[in-house]
Formats: sequence, structure tokens, C-alpha cells
Amino acid sequence: MPSALAAKAKQLPPGVYVPVISLFKDTPRQELDLDAAYKHFSHMIRGGVHGIVLAGTNAEAVLLSPNDRIELIRVAKKAATDLGVPNYPLVAGITGHSTNESIQLAEDAAKAGAGWALLLPPNYWAKAVTKDVILSFYREVADNSPIPVVIYSFPAVTNGVDMSSDVMSELAQHPNIVGTKLTCGNAGKVTRLSYQYTPEQFSVYAGSSDWLLPCLIGGGVGCVTGMGNVFPKSTSHLYNLWAAGKTEEARKLQGVVAEAEKVCKEGIALTKFASYYFNGRDMGISEKVYYPRKPYQPAKKDREEWAIKSMAELAAYEKTLPDVLGA
Repeated sequence: MPSALAAKAKQLPPGVYVPVISLFKDTPRQELDLDAAYKHFSHMIRGGVHGIVLAGTNAEAVLLSPNDRIELIRVAKKAATDLGVPNYPLVAGITGHSTNESIQLAEDAAKAGAGWALLLPPNYWAKAVTKDVILSFYREVADNSPIPVVIYSFPAVTNGVDMSSDVMSELAQHPNIVGTKLTCGNAGKVTRLSYQYTPEQFSVYAGSSDWLLPCLIGGGVGCVTGMGNVFPKSTSHLYNLWAAGKTEEARKLQGVVAEAEKVCKEGIALTKFASYYFNGRDMGISEKVYYPRKPYQPAKKDREEWAIKSMAELAAYEKTLPDVLGA
């Protein structure tokens, strides 16, 4: 049954959000390369993505220190401000292993300039994560977070901890919980939650761009996709076509996007390589800056060749699209 819940005070705008990769210096300690990050974030914003997610899975968040997270938010805020969009949507990952840590990360993110927070469920001791644990965790973090919270459902990185649409529906009642990112890929959650809540009450986003159009048809309002690191113009343009009522054009582009998305499904190493190959080279950034943080390794050459081939069609399409903001 549709809810009579009041609209949230600060909703996450609809559209395509890119969980940006983290770029590291080619040094033994692999410190953050903030100059390269500034170039990358600027490229994403000029390309038309509707918002940026920092310290998410694609950013290798579990390998970032609290100070790393703060610095990346500040750089993203500066990039947006320098491009003339100081109120550009910035979402920060605030996942910690404890309620206390997540609240601290939310406070840090807000002070650094983020407007929303993205939060995975507790998962370290998966057998101890009951429904009551999940509900109390999200409610306590949301009670204390200075910025609105978005639920992040990604069982593959949370020891299999999955949240049903019923659990999310209960959490949607909280005034500071405004939406969910479904990297679980469960279209049923989209339709059930979108039936119960309007986007103003609780918004639903796909967790990748290969099912953006199905998500929108089912009542969702956008996606959060690592593909934006590689092709920001094409992924955001897919949403814009749908929003403009150009359904058939959107359907055709969705197939091309989905074909390229399979590369990003292979993992962060290939996503970072593709971002270097199709973007970083033109910005004069070294390939090694795109390597994962150790102990993780860059992709093998045969996989890189496969990625280039698989993304060739969308790469050609990307070149036909103009920047949304002036360079």
C-alpha cells in the first residue's frame, strides 16, 4: 500500500551518480594523488554525471584512511566549485564496522563538504547481523548524522548480508534516511519500494548502469555506476534520454552501455585501467596512478585487451557527445 509518509527534507536528486575511483601516487606507500583526483573529478562533472560518490566500493574505501576520505571530499568540492557548481551533489561513503565509527565518518564527511552519506549494513560477524541489528544500526547512525543517509545494499562485499525490501521499507520511515542504492541487482526491490514510496519519500537507485532503464521503468530514479569513471557522458546521457521521453533512443543506448558495463563487473582493477585508457591518457596522467592500492594488483594484459575491445562501441559513442559544462 502506498505510504502517506511526508517528503524528506533533503532528497538525493535523481540521475546518474559515479562512485569515483581513488588515484594513488607511484610511490612505495601509494599516497593519494590529489592533483590527478582533481582532474578526474572535473572530467566527471564536465561530462554530465549528476553527482559523485566518494569513498565507495570503487574508491577502494576499505583501503582509505579517515584522512584520505576527507581529502578526497575536499578535492571534489573544489573541483565542483571551480566549475561553477558549488552545490553539486557529493555523496560520501561512511561505512564503518561500528555504529560509532560510521557516525564519526558522517560528521567528517559533512565538515568536508559532502551533502549525503552512503552506508552499508554491519557485516564483519555476519551470523550476528539480525534484522534488529540492521534496524538499530541504520536508525542510530541516521539519528546522529548531520547529512541524510542512503542505504547501500551490496551482499557481495558484506559477507552475504542482504536486506529485504521489508527491512528497507521500515528504514524508509526514518526522516534522515532518504533512499537506497541496490547493487544487489534485485529488480523486485525496486518495484516494491517504488510502489510504497514516492521518490520524495524514499528514492531507489540501481547499483550499475546495465539495468538503469529497467530500474527507471520500475519506478527508480537513477543509478550509481562505476562505468561513469570511464564514460561519464554516455551513462548520464542514457538517463537524460529517458527523462526527456526519448524512450526508443534510450533503449538502444542501454544495450551498448550494458555491453561495456560487463568490463566494470570484472572488478576495480579493470575499471581503473579502462578509466586510464579512455580518459587518463588524454589528461596526461600516468597509468601507474590508476593501479589499485596494494596488496591488490593491476589487471593482466589479456584482460586489458578484452576490456578495450568490449568498450570500443561505447567509446566511439562517447566521443560524439559534448561536455555539459565548459572545460
